Amino acid sequence: MRKIKGKTNTTEKEFVFEFKAGRNHCVLKVPLEFPVKENVSDLHGRLMLLHKIPCFVEHDLKNRLLAFIESETLEDYNRDAEAALQRLTSGEVDINKLTNSWAKAYTETTLEHARPEEPSWDEDFADVYHELIHSPASDTLLNLEHSYYVSVSELIGERDMEIKKLQERQAAEMDKVMQELGKTMSDQDVNTVASQHFDAQQDLENKWANELKQVTGIQKQEYQEWVIKLHQDLHNPNNSTISEEIKVQPGQLAEGGELGAGLFEEQQQLEESFTIHLGAQLKTMHNLRLVRANVLDFCKHRHHGSSGAKLRRLQTALSLYSSSLCGLALLVDNRVNSYSGIKRDFATVSKECTDFHFPRLSEQLEVVQQVVLYARAQRSSKQKEQPEMPKNGTTEDKNKNIERNSSNILPGEFYITRHSNLSEVHIVFHLCVDDNVRSGNLTARDPAIMGLRNILKVCCTHDITTITIPLLLVHDMAEEMTIPWCLKRAELVFKCVKGFMMEMASWDGGISRTVQFLVPQSISEDMFYQLSNMLPQIFRVSSTLTLTSKR
Repeated sequence: MRKIKGKTNTTEKEFVFEFKAGRNHCVLKVPLEFPVKENVSDLHGRLMLLHKIPCFVEHDLKNRLLAFIESETLEDYNRDAEAALQRLTSGEVDINKLTNSWAKAYTETTLEHARPEEPSWDEDFADVYHELIHSPASDTLLNLEHSYYVSVSELIGERDMEIKKLQERQAAEMDKVMQELGKTMSDQDVNTVASQHFDAQQDLENKWANELKQVTGIQKQEYQEWVIKLHQDLHNPNNSTISEEIKVQPGQLAEGGELGAGLFEEQQQLEESFTIHLGAQLKTMHNLRLVRANVLDFCKHRHHGSSGAKLRRLQTALSLYSSSLCGLALLVDNRVNSYSGIKRDFATVSKECTDFHFPRLSEQLEVVQQVVLYARAQRSSKQKEQPEMPKNGTTEDKNKNIERNSSNILPGEFYITRHSNLSEVHIVFHLCVDDNVRSGNLTARDPAIMGLRNILKVCCTHDITTITIPLLLVHDMAEEMTIPWCLKRAELVFKCVKGFMMEMASWDGGISRTVQFLVPQSISEDMFYQLSNMLPQIFRVSSTLTLTSKR
């Protein structure tokens, strides 16, 4: 018997299974619909339970059921194939149309017969840059990047000076208006002047933002074209038009005061390094560092004149297209933008130097915002499809928060931005935290801690071998962060990260990594060294064993 449901042909066949139970001869007859779409093991289990089949025939029933479904399915395939051949020989099917469709399907599914994908401009530029930065031309590239950086820095300086003059002029005007308030000026007049000042400042900021966007866009295009041309000239020395290496002029370097300030900041940075071995059977060596610094110090593009700046910049450029990337965890609020707090400061640093390889930060954040909206819509649709379950207060609060603003992310979630213009970082993990991180009762199941675990997992799956994370889960110290608070928080993060690092062996097979624990610049030296003494006790730092023998 053949049934037609819509466009799918189905056939009902009867499965017969005979067995003996003591003196009784039993026969099981079950109608099955072909083609069988359900799992055979599930079907077998339902038959055993529904018909109360004895357990001693369970194995035999499953084998017979598998054989029946396989033979009947093969028979249906053979019958359909014979019917298709019959239509072909009778002329019902156009043979040319059939062969064309077969050829198209074959080329689309077989790699060696498919058309090769055309390489994109980004891939070509990445390959060319990676080759040049590992050649004697690397110094030329760094000097060219620095010359562009100096140009943008001068433009930013002009912008800041013009905005400062405007603010000073507006402040003087507002003082005069406030002096006349109640005499010749009313509250409405004050509000009008304040509105005019705000509009003028916005117009000026937009003007400079557009100018910076245009300048960096031109720099990026010129730089990429110049890199491609340099690569061609190096492979064709007879046709080379580049006669000398680009060098930074002395006037482009920082002034002595700026260099001294940079050196002073570097001297204030404290650092302790440790080597550990983690793992049950196969131990993996990792490097740990405890660093006291500002989180943006790893991002700022320093002048070549400062100590080690060019060396750090070269190391970052060498590993840009490699399997040894550097990441940084930045603690942010739940809004995906760059308008306030540490996000604004980070955006300011990222604009100081043109990114020649990746989209601007604002463009990347726009993409992240769209992904967040899509993810929230998908999650909401799934929650509506599922039956209602009793929820605790925390879950309800989170759901209300999502409904109130679906563009926000939740604590423990993070988004990623890519950069080539930062000093020591390629990847930035923007980890969302709330005011709970300032509490002294943080646990290992807190969203911020679980966010660190997910960040380390991404590092394992995406070749990020150096990661910097805030040890105290804050970027700035506050009054409530006492010595016991710091010690308790550091112990929690140390132990959790140690557990996550031991999990890494199952994630990536055991690869040596560098984990930098960052503490705020304002922390005292005594507190820093207390944390430094705590680290080897938790991680069991490797030590040299000296053997002596007596003769």
